[in-house]
Amino acid sequence: MIHFETKNGELLPIADLFVSLQGEGFNTGKPVFFVRLGGCNVRCSWCDTKESWDGTSFPLLSVTDLYKKIADSGQKRVVITGGEPALYNLGPICNILKDGGIERFMETSGTSPIRGDFEWIALSPKRHMPPLKENLERASELKVVITSPEDFSWAEENRKYVNEGCKLYLQPEWGAREEILSRIHNYLLSNPEWRLSVQLHKYLNIK
Repeated sequence: MIHFETKNGELLPIADLFVSLQGEGFNTGKPVFFVRLGGCNVRCSWCDTKESWDGTSFPLLSVTDLYKKIADSGQKRVVITGGEPALYNLGPICNILKDGGIERFMETSGTSPIRGDFEWIALSPKRHMPPLKENLERASELKVVITSPEDFSWAEENRKYVNEGCKLYLQPEWGAREEILSRIHNYLLSNPEWRLSVQLHKYLNIK
């Protein structure tokens, strides 16, 4: 379930707020303020934040109060993730962050229209609920989670629709990493336009 009383993005359901290192994709290693929103319509079986799925179980926070928490942290980058953040109008929070000189990153499955001005959009398409092509065209980074050999063809299918500058990543699903990493390694050697993404934060045992 998602939240319906968000006043067109002026309120957002907050599942978690924390500062850490970005653990995946192009921006790996950068310190960021994470805004995890509650509510998800995709619900992957391997999801490691299933507690975020029901958006109605989390408190609503105004975007002005959210901005104050971010500004008080001293961080100059924000990652808005979920759940599925594209379920909500993120225009209001993006506008406030932009005015405050804070970089805006997003992590999404791309299944809903993206509303908001982001400097980086990491799109991770899921086979059971494909992304909108308009979102693939807008993606800064295509990050495909590999759970089985069939996912390589899924990655290539989505690659057809991204823009020329989009960065391409293959990431092993954490629970299957021991058996799938060697397959990804071999695939990358034959397809060097792709890069490897690993969940660094899990190896470091940080949030």
